[in-house]
Amino acid sequence: MRDFHLPGRSEVLAAEGMCATSHPLAAQVAVDILKRGGNAMDAAISAAVLLGICEPQMTGIGGDCFVLYTRAGSDEIRALNGSGRAPAAANPDRLRARGLNRVPDHEPDAVTMPGAIEAFCHLSETEGVLGLDALLQPAIHYAEQGVPVAPRVAFDWARDAGHLQGAARDFYLMDGAPPHVGQVFRAPAQAEVLRRIARNGRDGFYSGEVAEDMLAALSALGGVHEAADFANVSCLPTEPIAGAYKDVELVEHPPNGQGATAILLLNILARFDIAAMDPLGPQRAHVEAEATKLAYDARNRFIADPDHAARTEHMLSQEVADRLAALIDPAQAMPDAAPLTEAVHKDTVYVTVVDRDRMAVSLIYSIFRGFGSGIASPEFGILMQNRGSGFTLEPGHPNELGGGKRPMHTIIPGMLRENARVTMPFGVMGGAYQPAGHARLVTNLVDYGMGLQQAMDAPRCFADAGVLRVERGYPDAVRQELQALGHKVVVPEPPLGGSQAIRIREDGVLEAASDPRKDGCALGY
Repeated sequence: MRDFHLPGRSEVLAAEGMCATSHPLAAQVAVDILKRGGNAMDAAISAAVLLGICEPQMTGIGGDCFVLYTRAGSDEIRALNGSGRAPAAANPDRLRARGLNRVPDHEPDAVTMPGAIEAFCHLSETEGVLGLDALLQPAIHYAEQGVPVAPRVAFDWARDAGHLQGAARDFYLMDGAPPHVGQVFRAPAQAEVLRRIARNGRDGFYSGEVAEDMLAALSALGGVHEAADFANVSCLPTEPIAGAYKDVELVEHPPNGQGATAILLLNILARFDIAAMDPLGPQRAHVEAEATKLAYDARNRFIADPDHAARTEHMLSQEVADRLAALIDPAQAMPDAAPLTEAVHKDTVYVTVVDRDRMAVSLIYSIFRGFGSGIASPEFGILMQNRGSGFTLEPGHPNELGGGKRPMHTIIPGMLRENARVTMPFGVMGGAYQPAGHARLVTNLVDYGMGLQQAMDAPRCFADAGVLRVERGYPDAVRQELQALGHKVVVPEPPLGGSQAIRIREDGVLEAASDPRKDGCALGY
């Protein structure tokens, strides 16, 4: 139990249904959908689409999603890959001929097909009960009437506004500047797009005027995208992957997501007595940092479109994890693994919903970098993701840019299972941080017995791009000890990620927590 003398928040408890996400309006909409008779999938889709209006720098209908979910009365976890492919004409040689060694973040070459709307339409039809028209009405309402900009959203908006270009500046700046806290953001043109999707399903987005508008924006900047690339977008039902950590089982979405990295990271950490370490001490931070370097190096080598890579078993192998763990020196930081050629960034939203029948949904939805590619369609203002910058230009690499390929993705929804029972859908936002965030949340819960909210509130650190990012919540003495171990310690300007979770207790009560690093909350009824 937390100390009620100190600032903080308690877990939210409810019996019927629950949503936890990064913006209060989206959480409220999800609960409203549940009260109207919708199930958890209906609620998650409705909340997710609205998040594109509440947090347009993070996500939107021009992006991708991954989903884990169960059906009512079942503990079988299903997965859906809602990530889009590179256009058929994408060619890495063209970029290498320009002297580039990575896909530029803010050019059409980084824009992959938007897969989220296809996934939402599919899931609404196959798993939902209310119908797509009902699910899109809240987002249509708020896109027209407007949403007051929340504090963390305003912080990110100001940091990322420089990525906006051309028509995007007209849609996402106000009098040429990022909005301030409380200023009302409206997106009436997107409301019209959502009406067309509500009326015509996927065809309202991937063909006709909306698709032509996106295609025009890309073509004007030299993109190789064609109408057929939009028309051929499809989502992919797939099988989750899983790994055990002590008494819990972590379930992740398979590649091209990076969920296998979290499983490998926990398998490495299992070789150490994490529970005996001070949760905020230098020893734990050091071991996690070293394990992260090794797990992420494996990620960069092996995770790609599953049609072009077959090394997932390597990532899940305990034998591989044991060999990697043996490389960790408890008294000295190792040099970084090979430098990344893939871009990684932080901008993602997450929503989890559990309904009265205990259908559970874990959904993550993103346009990748802040405001994606920064390219917006001129008529409807649809921001297009830059997931293609997750490809590498290294010849022969499984994640090499190629026509029709899906890039390595940073977004990963998660679930925990205990004794074959699904106990917690959860997610940790934060781009590259996400696998490390999954591992940190699991070890906080399992090794230290923290409460769910306490496990999210606790300070974080992350070995990334040659530095160890250590949040201000750590004591200065710990930073000094980590520097003495050879780490280059920095305090990140934005905090590390954000998280949401719903625990399904054995007594049937739902218990949820929401990360204070975001504006969101957990709501139930």
